[in-house]
Order: sequence, then C-alpha cells, then structure tokens
Amino acid sequence: MMNGFSRIVVALAVASMLGACGHSSPPLVVPEPVLAGRDEPRELGVDQQVKQALDRLTFGPRPGEAAAVLHEGLDHWLVRQLTPENWPDHTADSVLANVSVLTMPLRALVDSSPQQDIFIRRRRKELGLADTARYSLTGDDSIRYRNMTDLGNRRVAQYNGAKLTRAVVGDHQLEELMVDFWENHFSVWRNKMPTQFTLLEYDRDVIRPHALGKFRELLGAVAHSSAMLWYLDNYQSTADSSHLTLPASVNLGKAKTAADSQRIRTNASRRRGGLNENYGRELMELHTLGVDGGYTQGDVINVARALTGWGLQTPREGGGFIFNANAHDADTKLVLGHALPAGRGVEDGDEVLDIIARHPSTARFIARKLVRHFVSDSAPPALVQRAANEFTRTDGDIRQVLALIVSSPEFYRKSSVRAKVKTPYELVASAYRAMQGVPDTAARSVQLAATLGQQIYGHQTPDGWPDDAESWMNTGAVLSRINFGSNIAAGRIPGITVARWTPTLALKDAPLEQQVDAIADALFQGQMSADTRSVLMSGSNPLAARAGAMPTGKAPTLNELIGLALGAPEFQRR
Repeated sequence: MMNGFSRIVVALAVASMLGACGHSSPPLVVPEPVLAGRDEPRELGVDQQVKQALDRLTFGPRPGEAAAVLHEGLDHWLVRQLTPENWPDHTADSVLANVSVLTMPLRALVDSSPQQDIFIRRRRKELGLADTARYSLTGDDSIRYRNMTDLGNRRVAQYNGAKLTRAVVGDHQLEELMVDFWENHFSVWRNKMPTQFTLLEYDRDVIRPHALGKFRELLGAVAHSSAMLWYLDNYQSTADSSHLTLPASVNLGKAKTAADSQRIRTNASRRRGGLNENYGRELMELHTLGVDGGYTQGDVINVARALTGWGLQTPREGGGFIFNANAHDADTKLVLGHALPAGRGVEDGDEVLDIIARHPSTARFIARKLVRHFVSDSAPPALVQRAANEFTRTDGDIRQVLALIVSSPEFYRKSSVRAKVKTPYELVASAYRAMQGVPDTAARSVQLAATLGQQIYGHQTPDGWPDDAESWMNTGAVLSRINFGSNIAAGRIPGITVARWTPTLALKDAPLEQQVDAIADALFQGQMSADTRSVLMSGSNPLAARAGAMPTGKAPTLNELIGLALGAPEFQRR
C-alpha cells in the first residue's frame, strides 16, 4: 500500500500528465486584463523579466519554470495568472481532492466536533434532563466527546495544511498570493474565533472568491463574515441609550401624542448594552482609508453606529450573519460628509461600505499596499498614483490594478530585483517549490512557518503581519532561516528529499565549483553575490558558525551546499 506521501506524488504525476495531454480548458469567463505597461521600456532584459515575475508573482520558481514561461511568453503567462477562472489547476485539485473538510459546510463541521458546552447542552436535551440537573462527561459520553474532538483537530490540521499545499503545488500562483495578501490585510486571530472551523469558512467562502474581483465585493464579504464580526466584536455592538433602535424609530413615527413619543424615548434611555467602535475604527484605519485617510473620531462613531445590528446567529454552532433590528441605531448619522437618514436598517452599513470603498483615500491606501507588496518596500510614488487612478477608474477592480502594477516599468527596474524579503510563510513555500517537495496535507509542514515566527492566522492584533524587510531580518530570525536550510539538507523537513531533487544525480560526483554554479542556477536563478559564493565554496556560513550551528573547516558535501544556499540572502529575498 502507498503511504500518504506516495499518494501525493502519484497525484502530482497524474495531474502533470493530464495537463500535458492537452485537456481542454473551460470557456473564458473573465475578460483578458489590460497589461498597461507592456509596450513601455524596461530596464531588465527578457530573461530577467521572467525571473523577476516568477520571484514576485509566485511562491518561488520551480526547476525549469523560467524556461517554460520564456517559451510561453511572459505576457501570456501574466494573463493566465490574472485570470485563474479561465483555466484549471489540475495539480492542486488532484492533491486536495480527498481532503473532504475543504468542501464541508461549516454547520456540519461544527455539529461533528462541537465545543464542550454545546455538546453537554445537546446531551442534556437528548437525555431529557433539566438545565439544573447534574451531568458530567463520563463513560461513553466522555469517549464520544473525545473522539469528536480528535476528529475536529485532524480536520483543522487538514485545512491549515491545505493552505500551504496550494501555495506549493498549485498553478494558480498569483491568485494564491492574493488570497494570502488579503487574509493578512483583513487580518483575524485564530485564538479569537467562534469555532475552530471559522477560519476555513473565511478562507474558502469570504476571501478566496473575491481575491481578484471588485474591492467593494470583497469588503462586503468580510464585513458580513463570522470571522471579522466576532474578532472585532461587532456582533456585540448595539445602539446606545441616547439613540433609538429601528423598532423604536418605527414606533416613534406612529406615535399619536407627545406622551407616546416621550414614553418611547424614555424606554430607549433605559436600554442596556452599547456601541462598540472596534470594527468601525479598524474598517477605516486598516481596511480602507488608512490612518491618514481624512476621517475623524466622529466618523468612527458614526460608522460604528451604522453597523450596529450586524451580528451573528448562534455563531459558536456555525451560524452566520444576521441583522438584528432591535440592536440597530436608526437615528441620523453623518459619515465622511454623507448624511444617512433616520429610520433605516441594514442599508446604513451597506451605504457606509459604498462610501469608504469608493473614497479617494481608499484607492491610494490599497494601491500603496499592493505596490509595496509586489514591487518594493519604498513603493514608488508615481506607480502608486497610477495604481490608485486605475482603482478609481475601474471601481476597485483588483485584477486590473494588479495588471497595471505587474506590467509597469517600476516592476522591472533593476532596483526592484530581490527588493522584498520573504515572510516565513513565503520562505517555507518557496523552499518546497525550489526543492520539488510536497508538503503533507496535515499541519506538520505549515508549522514550519510558525517556528520561523509566522503562525498562520497567528497575528493577534488586526494590523496583520509586517510587509517590510526590517521587520523580518533581525539576527535571531536570520539564524533561524539558516537552520531551516540546514534542516532541509539533513532530511528533517517532511516532504523534501534532496535525493529526489532533479539536479542531485548529475551533481553528486561533480567538482565543488560546478556544484556551486549549478545550485546558484537552480535556487538563485543564476544571481549570486561574491560573498555567497565564498560561503558556499568554504562550506561555512560565518553567522551560523559563530552560533555553533554548523561545522567548519571541511569541504562541504552536496547536501551541506544546498543547506547553505537555502539559508543565503539570495534565497531569503524575492
């Protein structure tokens, strides 16, 4: 019988053959995006343009991929990456076909692995016990609950593992990068979710379908999501006692006497609960306008008021969005100069999303983040402005804004090459791709990013993981990355075997200098500094040697060369 790894390898081989056999693609469903800068002069030659695109628009090139893209034509490849709906991803689909958790409804997942208090409540009902009757998890109930918990934990591991698997084996690389980008932009924390499966729903049903679509639709999906409403506490936000709820507003309009009106307002003033500004503030500061986007504290309050009643129905049992009119502040509001009339319900929140999604500050803020992520930490201002203009012109069409960025002269400047440092998650994914590895569809592989400092959905605050070199490249982090490369070379990383790497057989008995050059071609696309070459030739990384992390003073083996290369600055950058 085949083990799990063998089955994945077979699936990859089958998927590769299917693609090679010319299976027909589905009909085009997305118009070809306009590559606005395709005819403008570029500093990089054609070969270097391809390498730049693979470094920046995938989770790292695989062996032979640069030659394949060069043969296909860079522009054609870019269009395919920008329109993943138009062509199948045989490889990822094959590898993940049997991971049933990815397609199960949230309620079904929660029902099969409920939290303990929910399990106990259901057992009380099944046994006909009163709420005050004594009950404890013993005997068969204890075993049943433990089995359900174990099943839930395995399923969580599977959907976390599937995220990395898609990044490594999938052909829809730019789409996967954008899913990761938006999940960090609309960051939520794994330890503050209503269920252990809410993040699967967030990835599968909220972010992924809109990653290359219209920003307003993405913003709306996030605003209605269980993950965001729970994480930023909006499900608890209600009209405070100085404002009328929607039913009270309706009743006030029907009041026949001053006494009736006064009674309605008096009852409102006695109401408990109140406004929670968390989501209203982060919606503008982190998700749309930016901290300098021109809003005031008054806008924060009024946006929060507009979103009162946007809550969740039985969220810890897998329930989703519900609008609660009894919690909604139905008085007039003023948001960024726009008046919201009294007496409305869910339309208040929808209009707020319309206003901020189409605000000029949002265009600039999103454009700057995308340029910083895909071009350089400095985010060239001229490109940011053009991208912002495109965002406005296309009503927030993410695909078209990306097309402008990735075909721009700034993207293909020499100063943009290797200008970005890989996050730990990107580093892990790129190592698997470069070494032709296959991550397990459980969580062992994905935990590698956590050991390097970036747990998936593990950023506690809503600002997300940083996207600049300085935040990731302190001395301790660099040493951890060097050790990660050494662990790959030593065979300690699941799914990566140096002996299976294509160049290994040809290089096994080659002279040292030939090995170094071949490794540079395979892992650095031929771009290697004199310092890195010296490290590989000597077989010793000075930083790791000082920390006692690797031997010195002897000729390096091929595996040690590979480990050194994976820890080199060239591989840490994209």
